[in-house]
Amino acid sequence: MGQDELQLLLEFANELPPLPADMEQAAMEPVPNASRRCSCMSDAVDRGKVRLYFSAPAEAPTTRGFAAILAAGLDQQPAEDILAVPDDFYTDLGLAALISPLRLRGMSAMLARIKRRVRASIRLYRLAP
Repeated sequence: MGQDELQLLLEFANELPPLPADMEQAAMEPVPNASRRCSCMSDAVDRGKVRLYFSAPAEAPTTRGFAAILAAGLDQQPAEDILAVPDDFYTDLGLAALISPLRLRGMSAMLARIKRRVRASIRLYRLAP
């Protein structure tokens, strides 16, 4: 334990899906508290599933790893499942003891941004005729 989790996180950095060709970086929301430039976007899709998109520079492998974990675990999941993810889910992954508090805040900020967008989408959906 320890270095194995850190190595997996860094390997996940290589798994972050690229943005779709028709999506512009300007459409993405910057994530506050992330130690490196990171942006995310979420959109509701058919049957209550949520699409997630992330952008993080290659020179920020930890940030890219966090984004890739969120993308792998939450992309195309129901809004309710995303909202139920604990804010400190990285603790269960064994990362809290390995990663600096600043970087953990960045990971929490990514999840918080996603949850905020999902909640806003739910409210808009309920208001739609």
